[in-house]
Amino acid sequence: MATPDLAPDVERVLKHNRRKWVKHARGRIGLGLGLIALPLLLHVMGVPDSFFTPLPVLAGFFVLLFLFIRASRGRRLAACEKVLRTYPLEYHTRVVKKSEQWLLLGTVFTIKVSTRGQHGAPLMRAINASTVRRWPQSAEGGGAWVAGDLPFGGVMIVPGTNDMLFMQPAEWQKFADKREQAEPSRSAKAQQAGLTQLVEKEPNITYFY
Repeated sequence: MATPDLAPDVERVLKHNRRKWVKHARGRIGLGLGLIALPLLLHVMGVPDSFFTPLPVLAGFFVLLFLFIRASRGRRLAACEKVLRTYPLEYHTRVVKKSEQWLLLGTVFTIKVSTRGQHGAPLMRAINASTVRRWPQSAEGGGAWVAGDLPFGGVMIVPGTNDMLFMQPAEWQKFADKREQAEPSRSAKAQQAGLTQLVEKEPNITYFY
């Protein structure tokens, strides 16, 4: 696939993903509050109470709880913005998804982003910045724009759709030596971008929905 003539506009990409996050949050809030209000509505309508009446309240509570957890712990949008303000975008011609895992904070994709003819690209742990769980299909068989330093981490932007994924090495400790041996200028840049530590650790709770 030929390299696109122009890199995506960073401000437009960030705005697009913030808008998708807000849409997701509003949808979850509406669903949670609707479930909590449902028993009251049924009572007003004259539906007799039963053992199942409180269940929507419990379901609505968990919808809001999981949204709160993801919003309070998920720092991907802010993390992506710091990276994009620090590193230039470079085009990589090949993106391959190896696997995916559904976790509380989102679906974690294990991917390899490389340029044809070059070897040694690390496996990366990627999470969609907008909390969308599905893999961007337009990334398959094509390339992507990447900002960052892969042993530390970075951001991947899918051309055309502006889908944005935050990435860090899937095997963080495996690349510890490379990070420690990096030139001072690289380390300083990674520090500025907030990539010197693992940003999002694996949550202990797995939640499917």
